[in-house]
Amino acid sequence: MAKSRPKIAIVGAGMVGSQAAFWAMRDQLGDIVLLDIAEGMAKGKALDLLQATPIAESNVNIVGGSDYALAKDADLVLITAGMPRKPGMTREELLEINAKIMKDIMTKALAVAPKATYLIMTNPLDAMTYLALKLSKLPREKVIGQAGVLDSARFRAFLAQECKVPVTDTKALVMGSHGEAMVPLPQHTTVKGKPISELLAKEKIDAIAKRVQ
Repeated sequence: MAKSRPKIAIVGAGMVGSQAAFWAMRDQLGDIVLLDIAEGMAKGKALDLLQATPIAESNVNIVGGSDYALAKDADLVLITAGMPRKPGMTREELLEINAKIMKDIMTKALAVAPKATYLIMTNPLDAMTYLALKLSKLPREKVIGQAGVLDSARFRAFLAQECKVPVTDTKALVMGSHGEAMVPLPQHTTVKGKPISELLAKEKIDAIAKRVQ
């Protein structure tokens, strides 16, 4: 018997969650479950995506709701839910609020998908990933925080704007925690193969890096 498609549960049907669901649908990464405490929103966005599958020529199935039973035996659980930052608020100020949300999500998700890989996108990212790891008691390779790829992509996008080149002409690497402590690596950053230090002043590079945070 042919192996069934992977099952992807996305917790949080807001902008990040719905966009993740779109890309997963478009690339046929697996059947998708979109979960949110706002059940109607999750169902509506799932229906929109399902109706777009013929255009994308994607054969995945998509459902939405608030019942974690929909995520039973998921292979991947992507967590985007949480309180967003308000103007002037640091990621660390979100810690207490989003820690409670993360505990609730992990308790419910682990009950139905104990063998899943968990990909965390809730802020403050590094703290929430560590909390999810401790709560789950899963091997560390099963709980992943999505940050470095995002920060590096942002850095490349801003560099391309500044240097007026296609993003495909840029390469960059950002290390460290997601937030004010992230560190761009100029020696691994190039535009059309040239080190960024030869093209932009340090002050300009630092200003771009600050936008990434």
